Amino acid sequence: MMVLLPLLFAVWVSAPFGGCSHPSSCFEPPAKWCSSLESAVQCGVLKQCLESDFRRTRQTEGPVQIGLYYESLCPGCRLFLTRMLFPTYLMLEEIMSVTLVPYGNAQEKPDGQKYIYECQHGKQECLGNMIETCVMNMTKMAFPIIFCMESSADVIGSAESCLKIYDPDLSMGKVMSCANGDMGMQLMHQNALKTKALDPPHQYVPWVTINGVHTDDLQNKAMSSLFTLVCSMYKGAKPPACGGSQKLHYNSYCHNE
Repeated sequence: MMVLLPLLFAVWVSAPFGGCSHPSSCFEPPAKWCSSLESAVQCGVLKQCLESDFRRTRQTEGPVQIGLYYESLCPGCRLFLTRMLFPTYLMLEEIMSVTLVPYGNAQEKPDGQKYIYECQHGKQECLGNMIETCVMNMTKMAFPIIFCMESSADVIGSAESCLKIYDPDLSMGKVMSCANGDMGMQLMHQNALKTKALDPPHQYVPWVTINGVHTDDLQNKAMSSLFTLVCSMYKGAKPPACGGSQKLHYNSYCHNE
C-alpha cells in the first residue's frame, strides 16, 4: 500500500470493518481498494488492507522477479499472461514482481532520428505493443489494464474500456498521444534493447525469465505452474497462499438484513 502503516493503524479502530458497510461510497475497482487510506475505508476493506501491508513489511527476502517478453497479439503470449501470470500475481504479489516487455519478435529499423517497427502479427500488433508500453509508463494500474486488453476478443478495441474500468483518469487520447509520438517510440526502443540484450537470445515468445535468468527448465516450470515455481523459489517465509504457517481468517460477510 502507498499509505504508511502507522497512519492506517491510527484510524483502524474507528473505521468500519467488512465488505458491506458502505458499498454506496465505494467507487474504486477492487484492484484499487488498498491504494489509499480513503479507498480502504470507503470500500470497507481497511482490515484486509492492513493485514496485507503488515505481511509485506515483514518480508525479509526480495521478491521473485518475473520477466515476460511477449507480443500483444501472440496467442500463446495472451494465454500465458491472462491464465497464468496475472492470476499468479494476484495471489502472490507480496513475494513476486512482474516486468512486462511487449516487443517479442518485432524488428526495429532506424529511420533518420526515429525508428520503424515491423511486428510478427502486423501493424495492429505494433499498435498493441505501443499502447501497452505507454500504459505501463502512465499508470500504476498498467497490469490490470493490460490483462483486461489481452483477455478481450479485441485487444486494441478494448483498450479504452479497460482504461475506464481501472484508471478512469487516464484517457485514451493521452495514451494515443504517447503511442503516436516520440515518447512511445523511445519507450519501444528501450523494449527493443531489453529484448536484444537477453542472454541467451530469445527463440520464441512468450519468453520468461526468473530473477533475470532463462533456462529451458525454468520456462517449462513457469508455463506449467508459475504459482508453484514462485512459491518454491521464494527464499523467505512462505505466505499463506503458498501453504505458509501464517493462517488468516477473513470474517467479512454480507449479512441478510
